[in-house]
Amino acid sequence: MTDELHGKKVAILATDGVERVELEEPRGALHGAGARTELLSLHTGEINARQMDIDPAGTFAVDDKVADAAVDDYDALLMPGGTMNPDQLRTDPDAVAFVKAFMETGRPVATICHGPWTLAEADVVRGRRLTSWPSIRTDLRNAGAEVVDEEVVIDGQLISSRGPDDLPAFCATIVERFAKASQPA
Repeated sequence: MTDELHGKKVAILATDGVERVELEEPRGALHGAGARTELLSLHTGEINARQMDIDPAGTFAVDDKVADAAVDDYDALLMPGGTMNPDQLRTDPDAVAFVKAFMETGRPVATICHGPWTLAEADVVRGRRLTSWPSIRTDLRNAGAEVVDEEVVIDGQLISSRGPDDLPAFCATIVERFAKASQPA
């Protein structure tokens, strides 16, 4: 265990249908580096995870509803993918408002796979360079993003990866970038 994220608090925004490995591995890397994480969702209780979008893959306990969360309480934001997860988040006004407000802080935001769908809905990808799962790249381009096919893309505060195969590089990058984040006010 390292300690470069000691004192950092990271919001993880996800809901039912989250791709298990895309929540579990980054969260493990963050905890391993000393960060605290809170899982924010659309509802309390637990969210159902998936493997490869299809197979049930257990649950995760929710720490708070995104509607009740304060952006200023967090040093960074992680948005995992899976198809169903961000598709629901992008239709929820509270989730979209949280993401938009978080991007306005300038603090780091990391997303993987289908996660950028919520960023597109929040209208915060225009002029940004990022990557994603191939099936949502047209949506991101239509929202004004420059989309590339790379393992990890960093554009200012925004960190993005394509999918589960990129998790080793994604996890290392988010630990490094989140370590540089300013403490919340």
